[in-house]
Amino acid sequence: MSNDPAGPPGFELPLRLFLAFRVIIDDLHAELARQGHPGLRPMHGFVFQAIGPGGTTAVELGRRLGVTKQAAGKMIDSLERAGYVERAADPADARRKLVRLTARGTDSLVRSAEIFDRIRDGWTERLGADRMRALEEDLREVTPANLWRLDIPGWFGGT
Repeated sequence: MSNDPAGPPGFELPLRLFLAFRVIIDDLHAELARQGHPGLRPMHGFVFQAIGPGGTTAVELGRRLGVTKQAAGKMIDSLERAGYVERAADPADARRKLVRLTARGTDSLVRSAEIFDRIRDGWTERLGADRMRALEEDLREVTPANLWRLDIPGWFGGT
């Protein structure tokens, strides 16, 4: 708590929110590395979500992430080399290539969901259930309902 009755300066709020995000993501990736996914980076989670269960094209992936087709292609190449995604012919149009998650990619998402739950449980234990519930309700109140803003990588990298 701040001793200043006016509270902390306004710029501290986004920094604290970003630091909380960073703590969670760093904890997630440390645990993913221990569980056999040492090469994953925060950006990859956005990529996996943008690919989705049915797969997508490089052009659509770039659009969803807010990055160029070339940037999406580089991400696909590196994730394909690491065994997280594969390219396959689109059953609806053989001229198009779909990018799909492999079993390894899906495994990383399943593990991530479990780890996020454990991290949340740890925060609940530290803050208390009532404060955690209030924190989550407050964040829902001040943020858009759509959780799946996948264009954050492009937004961060944009000019």
